[in-house]
Amino acid sequence: MLGQRKLNTQTRSASNDTNVAGEPIAGYPVVDVFAGPGGLGEGFASALDDKSRRRFRSVVSIERDAFSHQTLLLRHFFRHFREGEVPEDYYEFLAGRISESELFARHPAAHAHAMRSALRISLGRETHAEVRNIIQDRLEANEPWALVGGPPCQAYSLAGRSRMMGRPGFEQDERHTLYLEYLRIIADHRPPVFVMENVKGLLSATIDGKSAISRIVQDLAWPGTAIPGAPADLSYRLYSLTQEEVAEGEVDPRLFLVRAEDHGIPQARHRMFIVGIRGDLKARPTLLRRMGAPTVRDTIGSLPAIRSGLSRGEDSPTAWLREIRQISSMNVRRELNGATYAGPVARGLRFENLIEMQSPRVTSSTRYKLRRPNHNVLRSLFDDRLPILTLHEARSHMASDLRRYLYAATFAQETGRSPKLADFPAALLPDHQNVEEGRTGKMFSDRFRVQLAEQVSSTITSHISKDGHYFIHYDPAQCRSLTVREAARLQTFPDNYHFAGPRTAQYHQVGNAVPPQLAKQIAEIIAQVLDSIRSGR
Repeated sequence: MLGQRKLNTQTRSASNDTNVAGEPIAGYPVVDVFAGPGGLGEGFASALDDKSRRRFRSVVSIERDAFSHQTLLLRHFFRHFREGEVPEDYYEFLAGRISESELFARHPAAHAHAMRSALRISLGRETHAEVRNIIQDRLEANEPWALVGGPPCQAYSLAGRSRMMGRPGFEQDERHTLYLEYLRIIADHRPPVFVMENVKGLLSATIDGKSAISRIVQDLAWPGTAIPGAPADLSYRLYSLTQEEVAEGEVDPRLFLVRAEDHGIPQARHRMFIVGIRGDLKARPTLLRRMGAPTVRDTIGSLPAIRSGLSRGEDSPTAWLREIRQISSMNVRRELNGATYAGPVARGLRFENLIEMQSPRVTSSTRYKLRRPNHNVLRSLFDDRLPILTLHEARSHMASDLRRYLYAATFAQETGRSPKLADFPAALLPDHQNVEEGRTGKMFSDRFRVQLAEQVSSTITSHISKDGHYFIHYDPAQCRSLTVREAARLQTFPDNYHFAGPRTAQYHQVGNAVPPQLAKQIAEIIAQVLDSIRSGR
């Protein structure tokens, strides 16, 4: 039984090392659960050895959301082909010249591969036996492999089992069972190594006044403490990707924090990553290498300039410019009441400057400009086979928000920082109940946040699917929030990555994902661990 077998760290069958042609097999298997649109999986699939061979192959990716699964399915189709051998039909699909169903029909083997490896399943008690059998079926005996992923953060809001065990329906509460499902998969399949990712909120989460992360560390180190019937001998040593310290007992939760911008990602994204290595194996991970990150301008500055749309009334370049020009009739300098930045900001908003902005006339663009940037992370985003740029369409905004965006971007351009509500003239303040609390710094003081051109972006979150207030483009002339493609670039998704569904769903997927280029660096570390396990070193 798979759940009981142990990895032989000394020998492997020659038939497992090569295919029938005597060539090396295509990487270590990886099982990706709670996969979302595939950020972690994309990173693992992108990791190559010194002979440009893939270090991993995705044998199972599981996601329950329909649009995320559709995205995942198409990417698994894409990855069926070797680099440079993706059929032209895929690019025809991106260009809208053929449908997805026609693409799949033309390449049935790749479609079958994707259907087998990218699965839409809601993990939980009802599907546990099914998932156990699927994973067991896809793994070969004695083959080193990795489990990656992490349950949604809601799972940890109810991690206080001692608090909840007496409540009716506790065992059926999905937010609880999702957390346990990850542990059940570990208990069933005894992965040599796992990577669990989750939100920074775990840093402050508590259970009965004690650190939630300490309880989670205990569960992951000894799954039998949380999973009845789990093998008593199953244990894991837990490691950080940024510090040498081994997690034992009461741990400082900051041990597991990874700051993406410290590792070349153009985004201040702080997430928890826990690496577990099975207790009977002699291996430990190295640390993520530190490198400078490209700026927002470096990352999205080459994308075509587009304007926002008007969400109410006529939407045309003339109507759009007429609405934002209204800001020039406000006495911004007087309203800013002598602030040091009042003069430069007011000059940037003068009527003649608005005319000279040469604002773009279109709200979307498919013009693809190929670049060869210096930064390795950015080079990976471009594809010289792309016939068009996709998902670069601006949102429509209310006219009042357009003027706020224009002011905020102009302010950021002149001062080098994004304005707080206290920096706005009264005439531009939103008509919200808690604006005064925001102006005094008590709450939501940065309701309108500009992504500064010469810095990394703030965290791209799923909130971007609701409105663009936290994700204002740095260019005042464009006067808009980020597009899906811009958000995807800041997350380091390649330009040939397609996100399925309506725009709201696309934003949601991008915001929830792990940056693939960060995942790639993690994958390289995990591959080294599996190399060590395979060789018995």
